[in-house]
Amino acid sequence: MPAHRVTALFCGAAICALTLSSAKAEVLDDAGAPLLDAVLVTGSTTDVRAIGGSVQVIDAETLSTFAYSDVNRVLRQAPGVYLQEEEGFGLRPNIGIRGSGSDRNSRIAVMEDGVLIAPAPYAAPAAYYFPRMTRIHAVEVSKGPAAIKYGPLTVGGALNLFSTPIPDVDNGEVSGRLDLLAGEYGGRRALGSVGGWTALGGGWEIGGLVEGLYEASDGFKVIDAGGDTGFEITDGLVKLGLRSADRRHQWEAKYQRYDETSDETYLGLTLSDFAASPYRRYNGSGADVMNVDHETFQLTHRFQISPNVSLTTLAYHHETARAWYKLNDVRNSANTGWVGISSVVANPGANALQMADLIGAPGFTGRAGALRVRNNNRLYSASGVQSVVAVDLQTGAVDHGLEFSVRHHRDEEDRFQQDDRYTMVNGRMVLASAGAPGSQENRLGEAKAWSFFLRDEMAFGAFTLTPGLRYETIRLKRTDWSLTDPARTMPTRVVHTKADVLIPGVSATWRLSPEVLLLAGAHRGFANPGPGSTADAETSWSYEAGARWSRGGWQAEAIAFLNDYDNLVGTCTASTGGGCNIGDQFDGGAVEVRGLEVTASHTFADLAAHGFAIPVSLAYTLTDAEFKSSFSSAYGPWGAVNAGDELPYLPDHQLNLTVGLELAKLKLTSGFNWVSEARETAGSGPIAAGDKIDERLIIDLAAEYAITSNFALFATVQNLADETYNVSFSPAGARPGAPRLVMAGVRASF
Repeated sequence: MPAHRVTALFCGAAICALTLSSAKAEVLDDAGAPLLDAVLVTGSTTDVRAIGGSVQVIDAETLSTFAYSDVNRVLRQAPGVYLQEEEGFGLRPNIGIRGSGSDRNSRIAVMEDGVLIAPAPYAAPAAYYFPRMTRIHAVEVSKGPAAIKYGPLTVGGALNLFSTPIPDVDNGEVSGRLDLLAGEYGGRRALGSVGGWTALGGGWEIGGLVEGLYEASDGFKVIDAGGDTGFEITDGLVKLGLRSADRRHQWEAKYQRYDETSDETYLGLTLSDFAASPYRRYNGSGADVMNVDHETFQLTHRFQISPNVSLTTLAYHHETARAWYKLNDVRNSANTGWVGISSVVANPGANALQMADLIGAPGFTGRAGALRVRNNNRLYSASGVQSVVAVDLQTGAVDHGLEFSVRHHRDEEDRFQQDDRYTMVNGRMVLASAGAPGSQENRLGEAKAWSFFLRDEMAFGAFTLTPGLRYETIRLKRTDWSLTDPARTMPTRVVHTKADVLIPGVSATWRLSPEVLLLAGAHRGFANPGPGSTADAETSWSYEAGARWSRGGWQAEAIAFLNDYDNLVGTCTASTGGGCNIGDQFDGGAVEVRGLEVTASHTFADLAAHGFAIPVSLAYTLTDAEFKSSFSSAYGPWGAVNAGDELPYLPDHQLNLTVGLELAKLKLTSGFNWVSEARETAGSGPIAAGDKIDERLIIDLAAEYAITSNFALFATVQNLADETYNVSFSPAGARPGAPRLVMAGVRASF
């Protein structure tokens, strides 16, 4: 359907809705509405219980319990989310939802404050920048039909993170906090914020927030010959707000800057070396380092046109520069080519010469220039404007909650990379030759997109029906230059592709009784191919049905889901082990992912009445996923696939149980996370040792003691039993989860 016709259709519907609601305009009440209310599926854990669709909100109180900085540990509390850990600190998460695939979060929509936050969400959605959870105020996980509100990636779901808001205090007052923590492996963290509002005169108020985060660790891995394996992050946030006293107009300008240096590598261990010393790193990873700089600019305006009509507009721009300098491959035995590091550690017996160069034993001198280190130098930018009109109206006995949104977005990924060659000499890497910038990869991927979304939540009696429709029109472009043309004077290839797709969805609820709500929904899943790709778009139909129950402080939910892929797409990345041309995409055909998500919570006893309280919460996911056809693929995680084979990195069972004890001044919380084994590559039957991602039970503890109402002592222990487990064989070799990590310090607020 032509874009201008779809635009006219959606705009016409929105104008009609505004016209119908104008007769009900009244003066806005004093309470106003949250600035970002229109970009949420739901605003609180209470709202979640009444909506159609599977949504979880992890609020500020829950986030503060363990004060996790690792997003993997935070998202364990949401069912239907799949996590492939990598380095133990959550710097480079791999998140999937309902079987969407987890590599670098490239199949889910990730947002901060309602804005797509991946460095290039359309052109290159793999996220090498991810907001630190330490400074995040709340998290919303949307699955099923709820996910089509966001896009463009609707196959699995969406993750919406919310930064610290300007404190909602009385005019003239200031509110702030300071957290100082230190712990094992040189772990240290400082988080502070201060903000408030004041009257400006003329019926206006001005507010602001300043927040700073410093986080670092010396790392828990050890390079044989010594060297850095930790990270250092600084993250600053500034917000300036302006609002009318009646809250009809709310403005907010946001600036955020993130700087990271992390001595991380793709090089893991052979299975035997992992068993002997799981936190070891070979000397061949000694030069590896990641540098990331990220900046976000955002301007948000919310206009409450009437009690029933609001308009929220966001303009945004963010830039990310990242250079991951890391070992890529080793010279082959014939000195005619290269062997990828994933192939070397997967089969050390067949690559003895390459393993010797990687290990770099004392006194050993390797082959000249046998280690090739790639400077994965990339620049990203993304910018856009999005507006959301929300309208409440009534037609007869039906209450409508209409929403219309439009977004114009453009982004790009610029790759300008080179390879350097090193020689291993007595455990140290010595530069043999430096490559010219742009001599390994010299290309630009660009995307431009218009997005439209229309939804009507219709409530009549005990029933609610919410149909929605999303339209995406995407234009992609890839430009390649010669590897000997760093000035980019003449392209060698320019490829234009496009995608136009309608993404429908519908959800329904039936209030069977005051305690029981039944729900069901279906939606179309979509993920666009990358610039220059010859693969088909990833498409699916997703279905869910379940029930929510609440009574006397008990809350429970059970939702069954089916994600029925027409075509599953795999993208070749270094993070999936390489072995193919980076950026190439592969069709995986039909796939079915079935599962059950269960949550439950209750607080036993009452702190005020009994002097103590015991809050308990549970999240469980059961998953059954399989390929429906047989094929052979150059994409590493698939390989030779037979119909009925299980998908990689999807455990059958995931369980997270949190139990707390709250006293007048003391709060103790324990978290138990159990994940069953999974496989590294597609397959069936018993999982071979070299393909098995370990089953594990990880126990975390947190304690907080309030000395005064504004000052507390705080401590956490992650992985209390110091469990050793292999979380992945990707990108290259066995990789451990984090060992026991203890941190302690103080929390102050005012």
